[in-house]
Amino acid sequence: MSTLETLYEQLGEERIAILVDKFYDLVFQHPQISHLFKTDKELIKEKQRLFLTQFLGGPPLYSQRYGHPQLRARHMPHPIGQEDAVAWLSCMAKAIGALDADEKVKDDLFKRFVPTAMFMVNQEDGMSE
Repeated sequence: MSTLETLYEQLGEERIAILVDKFYDLVFQHPQISHLFKTDKELIKEKQRLFLTQFLGGPPLYSQRYGHPQLRARHMPHPIGQEDAVAWLSCMAKAIGALDADEKVKDDLFKRFVPTAMFMVNQEDGMSE
């Protein structure tokens, strides 16, 4: 394995699709964050698969279909606190843990999500009540 190989190349399309399915199985049932995902579940999963392909170093599928990801702007309509980001990361950690992949790849993958999840926080915890 080349050290220059992207996470996308290390995981491949099939494992990214599996990751998205496992992740959203957890998210859609999570008491803390399921309410943030109200629209068409298959569309949410498809957008995430396209985004992760691009985010992990693969072809820019998300941008080709939807334009620049603008993650923070696209998430701004949804109140997201730090506890929500932690819950999201917990679901992602479980989904990554279930993947049939090298442990280093799994660790590298999870580390990519932490700053991104925290960047989505747009309000203090306890403000949405």
